[in-house]
Amino acid sequence: MRRFDRFADDERAIEGLPIRLVIALVVGVASLGVMMNMLSGVGSLAVTELDAEPSPDVVTPGNQDLEVLVVDEDGNSVADATVVVRGDSADLDETKTATTGDDGTATIAVSPELGPNQDEGELEVDIKPPSGDEYVDRRANTAILVVQD
Repeated sequence: MRRFDRFADDERAIEGLPIRLVIALVVGVASLGVMMNMLSGVGSLAVTELDAEPSPDVVTPGNQDLEVLVVDEDGNSVADATVVVRGDSADLDETKTATTGDDGTATIAVSPELGPNQDEGELEVDIKPPSGDEYVDRRANTAILVVQD
């Protein structure tokens, strides 16, 4: 019985254990935070936002060809991107798509229409980045304004 009495009177282990656990927890959480920040930063370094520059960006209802230049953040043209034009507040009979060439330009034939008593509307332009590259299209692109003559 005497052995157990010695352990019952010794309070050092109980005093030291909680503080060691707290220190280990704080160091572990801080290390995890630093590692997660590093991992999220690695992915964002290689991603480039794309933008569409339609020409003309103001059109009238009826048949016409639009040229859409796809550029990266530095203004360099991007080949093999898919440009998607769809009706927004202006009507378009169907969604139109085209792929950019080596010069970063896609030509799309559209025939927008405005509703009755509607003086203006917009066509929405989206970009599907080339596959295998680190491009994204998260921000809104320049809309094409359709105005009545």
